[in-house]
Amino acid sequence: MQTQSQSIDINVDVGEGIGNESLFMPYVSSCNIACGGHAGNAKTMRKVVKLAKQHRVKIGAHPSFPDIENFGRKPMDMPCVALYTSIKEQINDLIAILDEEKALLHHVKPHGALYNMAITDTKIAATIIEVMKSMALPVKLYVPYKSVIETLALQNNIPVIYEVFADRNYNDDLTLVSRTEKNALIDNYETMFEHVFHMIEKRKVKTITGAEVVIKAETFCVHGDTLHAEELLKKLHVNLEVKGVKIL
Repeated sequence: MQTQSQSIDINVDVGEGIGNESLFMPYVSSCNIACGGHAGNAKTMRKVVKLAKQHRVKIGAHPSFPDIENFGRKPMDMPCVALYTSIKEQINDLIAILDEEKALLHHVKPHGALYNMAITDTKIAATIIEVMKSMALPVKLYVPYKSVIETLALQNNIPVIYEVFADRNYNDDLTLVSRTEKNALIDNYETMFEHVFHMIEKRKVKTITGAEVVIKAETFCVHGDTLHAEELLKKLHVNLEVKGVKIL
């Protein structure tokens, strides 16, 4: 059975030191480029920007807590001013390269612990929103459905795109299952496709308890460090289009 004609975005986190970006670009429609907080530098940013331009993939900034040692996955308690400055500098570093390469910034997607904390932490979410408000560009923000950062973004007229994760399992409250749990990741293709297509077709996610929870899903993320990520992305792209879902 085919879905009614519709389109989604597939995004991938890139520039994080793995070096497999060229394998992903033909199968995604947007990418999130690490810009120095948890990974990445001017050289890796420029390389990925060039690849994204070549494949006509929308470019996003992927700022993080400034914590390379823990890959940005450990919560940090930073003063708002320091966090604002760090996020702003990371995005500006990418924008400088985009300007040189004559490319545009499409969106911002926080990384790791910064992303997860912004779901429930008003202070963190508000700091990210202040960075977005400071930008003289029509840049979108990738957010999870029913999150604090979504609410604040809408209140401040920041355009949002609702993100879900193709390779992660969900709890009943729409938070991601912790990476410390054995069932956090989805690296089996059949399971991933069922997970993704269910969200597209039913507009609900099946959680680890078996519950069906309403969710908004406009862009689907596959992490670049997921096992066999390039193979999963290729199959996902091809089989969604077979089902009548366009990747735009």
